[in-house]
Amino acid sequence: MTATSRARSRLGLVAGMMLAAAIVTAAVLSLSGCAPQSAAGEATDASATTTPAAELRLGYFANVTHAPALVGLEEGLFADALGDTKLTTQVFNAGPAAIEALSAGAIDATYIGPNPSINTFIQSGGQSAHIVAGAATGGAALVVRDGIDSPADLEGTTLATPQLGNTQDVALRSWLASEGYETDTTGGGDVHITPTENAQTLTLFQQGAIDGAWLPEPWVSRLIVDAGAHVLVDEADLWEDGAFPTTVLLVRADFLEEHPETVEALLEGHVASVAWLEDHADEAPTVINAALEAETGKPLADEVLTRALEYVTFSVDPHAETFETLVANGLEAGTQKDGSIDGLFDLRLLNGLLESDGGEPVSAGGLGEE
Repeated sequence: MTATSRARSRLGLVAGMMLAAAIVTAAVLSLSGCAPQSAAGEATDASATTTPAAELRLGYFANVTHAPALVGLEEGLFADALGDTKLTTQVFNAGPAAIEALSAGAIDATYIGPNPSINTFIQSGGQSAHIVAGAATGGAALVVRDGIDSPADLEGTTLATPQLGNTQDVALRSWLASEGYETDTTGGGDVHITPTENAQTLTLFQQGAIDGAWLPEPWVSRLIVDAGAHVLVDEADLWEDGAFPTTVLLVRADFLEEHPETVEALLEGHVASVAWLEDHADEAPTVINAALEAETGKPLADEVLTRALEYVTFSVDPHAETFETLVANGLEAGTQKDGSIDGLFDLRLLNGLLESDGGEPVSAGGLGEE
């Protein structure tokens, strides 16, 4: 039996159990003369159950760090898992733009960096969205021009990030603060930070208009291979064991509540995509490049893609243990509000899939359901 058929069998069993439970509950309440009540005390329909969504709208970026999304689409893994649910997609440059779309209800789920996920959760008081899986770790760095060989050489320079408040933007601001530099969100300070779309960052660097950038892959490798930059800070060196989350899978809270079957199917496709990347390392560059070409109109050079993949690890573990540090970094960077992230993770559907396939569950780090 395939992973897809197993998931559908489980969904059928769950639906049957829920219907049976609803019938029993209705009978008991009828005998007692009571009607079922909602949390607010209003009468609800006892036969109401969740249903698969007619459509799932998924966001992602045309980055190597989003390869599980690229492979899942290119290989048809999402379509296989989702069955009759229509899949539509939207490509973003960075996390804050994806969060805008998620908050507006324009998309239902998105591959995204951890810091925008934290921001929307805190700003909404924990009501907006939940991280349901990890996707990638590693693959981010500060690359700079010739003549910058240490942090001491950065004073007065101009550095780019993908977008104000995105994961790399927060990482750069936090690291600069640790080196004694002051920055602000308007581009002032000892080092000037200019949030810029990634392709434009490459052009500006080639023109000498900026001195470097903190970026995700493949843009780190593009600046190195195509523009002669060199790495000043590999973000992996700043984390214990070099493990830090670059990409997670985030789902709108109301969509998760209303359509858990569809989210489970999305996760089934996601797990299959991560497994495919591990099992098909030789084929992965070709498939990823085909997806990137479809989105950007141009494939990556082999040298760029090979280098980029060396620095990224694909995993469904979101590394929840790092998120309190990420919160502290965002506060230090001045790009997020203070608040609790208790409840940010809901890994129950993911762990159900992992355990059914004989895998080990992943941890929410005390910050949600698992």
